[in-house]
Amino acid sequence: MFIAIDIGNTHTVVGVYEKEQLRVDWRLTSTIQRTADEIGNQLRGLMAGAGFDSAPIDGVGIASVVPSQTDIYAGMARKYFNVSPLVIDAELDLGLTIRYENPKSVGADRLCNAVAGYRKYGGPLIIIDFGTATTYDVIAANGDYLGGVIAPGIETSAADLHRRAAKLPKVELRLPPTVIGTDTASSMQSGILWGAVDAMEGMVRRVESELARRETKKPVVLATGGFSTFVSEQSDVIGHVEPSLVLDGIRLIFERNRRG
Repeated sequence: MFIAIDIGNTHTVVGVYEKEQLRVDWRLTSTIQRTADEIGNQLRGLMAGAGFDSAPIDGVGIASVVPSQTDIYAGMARKYFNVSPLVIDAELDLGLTIRYENPKSVGADRLCNAVAGYRKYGGPLIIIDFGTATTYDVIAANGDYLGGVIAPGIETSAADLHRRAAKLPKVELRLPPTVIGTDTASSMQSGILWGAVDAMEGMVRRVESELARRETKKPVVLATGGFSTFVSEQSDVIGHVEPSLVLDGIRLIFERNRRG
């Protein structure tokens, strides 16, 4: 059994794998600071509820974009699962060449997306992760990680609009019945959600145009993250949705480096 931990700015996702199969996953909050003991006891309780309380854990992999929580989860893995966790970074053997000017500055979640996406679909590839930020990662046909784009996430944009404009309320993120809003809430919903869909489609077109200068094939476009299913249902630009892409990448990187 293997535990993959994806620590994001808003949520932490924990997945339990049996060999190559993701058996169960949970979404926890990242905004509440907790101790290693609190996290360890919570995970043990969740695993017991899922029937994995007596299963031996062979490894733990951590992809984190929140440095203050990385050591806490690493300490939890050592204390509660008796393993030394693998913390994902650009210095590991990823099986990809990173063409970023400073490879160490690429987020661990983006590295995991790239590894898992390329393993499953090959390249060229555009991976869109709809999280706290909306990120676009671009992988060439030969597996090179070329770079990408970082934009505000859908929830981030909505929260910022509410916070910065005194008369604009906090709204539920769902599509209104018409694009033209008939009140403030529906106008905001239309702008936030349809704006995100249109921004995504426009960005994909721009990336595809640049890629065409070096690639002979059109890239596969896949999406992951909290809003990936919603956006894919509103657009035919996205070819595939992979909700557990980061977790899959953690497992693949762990297996590759354990063999090494």
